[in-house]
Amino acid sequence: MKLEVFEPAMCCPTGLCGPSIDPELTRVATIHYVLQQRGFDVSRYNLASEPNRFVENSVVKAEITNGIDSLPLTLVDGKIVKRSAYLTNEELAELTGLSIAAFAKQDGEKPKVRISLKK
Repeated sequence: MKLEVFEPAMCCPTGLCGPSIDPELTRVATIHYVLQQRGFDVSRYNLASEPNRFVENSVVKAEITNGIDSLPLTLVDGKIVKRSAYLTNEELAELTGLSIAAFAKQDGEKPKVRISLKK
């Protein structure tokens, strides 16, 4: 399965830039990391930094010819599966066959952050 997400123009894919954090972008970045770690072929393309990906893909090009309201646009194996929103954890679990727990942070689980302080 090849999963591709074509996103509107934004400064970064994680949601960690700017004056506030976008939790949806953080969720999507985490999910894509989880999928990559499990061997799935996943890609995200940002209109601002990779416009060629949008025009080289005939399905995406046809979809955005009259505007970009359908972004983010998700394709699985070259076919559109979702427009104007990111896939939910439930939708991803169904598509990948993974349990929803693979994507969801467990209650009470603290984030695992490694910080290195070097002088």
